[in-house]
Amino acid sequence: MPTDEPLDLPFRPRRLRRTPAIRALVRETRLGVDNLIQPLFVTEGDGEPEPIATMPGQFRWPVRHLVEECRILAGLGVPAVNLFGNCTRKDDQATEAVNPDGLVPRAIRALKAAVPGLCVQTDLALDPYASHGHDGLVIGGEVANDATVAVLREMARVHAEAGVDWVAPSDMMDGRVAAIRDTLDEAGHTGVGILAYSAKYASCFYGPFRGALDSAPRHGDKKTYQMDPANVREALREIELDIEEGADVVMVKPGLPCLDVIRAARDAFDIPIAAYQVSGEYGMILAAAEKGWMDADTAMLETLTALRRAGADMILTYFARRGAEHLRGTAP
Repeated sequence: MPTDEPLDLPFRPRRLRRTPAIRALVRETRLGVDNLIQPLFVTEGDGEPEPIATMPGQFRWPVRHLVEECRILAGLGVPAVNLFGNCTRKDDQATEAVNPDGLVPRAIRALKAAVPGLCVQTDLALDPYASHGHDGLVIGGEVANDATVAVLREMARVHAEAGVDWVAPSDMMDGRVAAIRDTLDEAGHTGVGILAYSAKYASCFYGPFRGALDSAPRHGDKKTYQMDPANVREALREIELDIEEGADVVMVKPGLPCLDVIRAARDAFDIPIAAYQVSGEYGMILAAAEKGWMDADTAMLETLTALRRAGADMILTYFARRGAEHLRGTAP
């Protein structure tokens, strides 16, 4: 039976949850617009943005439309974008990856001219440019580590000369961070940062992304260079190596399936840590919301907060614009 007799409790944690103002005062993890990085896909031509069938709400942006989208993002306070090129000129040597007048260098120059305060980052990997769909050169039926690193060095130099702020090697080749750092420094680009995909797992959550760039491997898989999702100690070793080689920021990818890895890295290292909320995570939220099983915006903010809580300083997310609108109170 109910009773009016109060319990004799020395502590009542609910007191700190009683009102929105009190909850805000004691909130331990802060999610802000300045924690967000928007990945963007840039494509050839001068037509309209192309909707990506596998990633609702995302587009392949011709350069002139990319500039306008980035102006909007910068106006919302989003500090950075990460560019992926939708290359249509693919060959087995990924030669378009090092073209100084290629798609991504042109996009860099356009963005730095139009939105100079925006941090422009570019993906370094060969899969969007290679006809075989692997992140490196394929020699004798295997992805060749050292030959790939030689191409990545040149790719980084080309992007730096176009004006990029950070390069983001996502290939998972051994030794590529040191090689890229040496190349950038020798070319006088000492101010260009390296955001290293240090613990990138061979994950099924990348599936929708590959539809965006037609970058799925034509044979085999990526398990000889991307990590086994079962391993944490290996991730910490990879991160340690990238730090020793000169990475400015390290990344764990994917995000939500790797909250424990992010936390382990945060506890072990003082370097800034990025997390990538990948296309499959994005898609799961949208699909569940479409079914009416949960609210997309609430799930978006909760998952982004979880990545921050685990220890990520910055988050690459396809929700960056939508999240910024909600955090600033301007969502439609």
